[in-house]
Amino acid sequence: MTPPKAPKDGSADTRDTPSAVSVCLDDAKPLTNIEVITKRRDFLAAARARRQGSKGMMVQGRNRRDDGGIRVGFTCSKKVGNAVARNRAKRRLREVARMVLPAHGRAGWDYVLIGRAQDTAQRPFEELKRDLIYALRKIHG
Repeated sequence: MTPPKAPKDGSADTRDTPSAVSVCLDDAKPLTNIEVITKRRDFLAAARARRQGSKGMMVQGRNRRDDGGIRVGFTCSKKVGNAVARNRAKRRLREVARMVLPAHGRAGWDYVLIGRAQDTAQRPFEELKRDLIYALRKIHG
């Protein structure tokens, strides 16, 4: 099958082509006032700091001892599953962090949320939120 030919007069034929639509949902806000960790050295520094496990995730926390804002990173190993399962777990962790960290996180801290095999993706969302709040309380002492 060959693609349709463009009109010779230079005008665009828009009868069959749908217009592009951009959708922005108000509920899908990014992590407000929270920076996402992307550098390997920041993940390694958080791994050497405090950690607290819960049923739904492992949380690592590090006090950077500066006046910066909250930074958070997300990771899931291949033990969690294939790429689809890892991405689902990380999406849930991102949403939990967006809801919990502004209220319970501390400025100048780095947090790394690590997904657990099967538990992160299948645990009820409210329990995931409680798990993160519990882990933050333990990390902050």
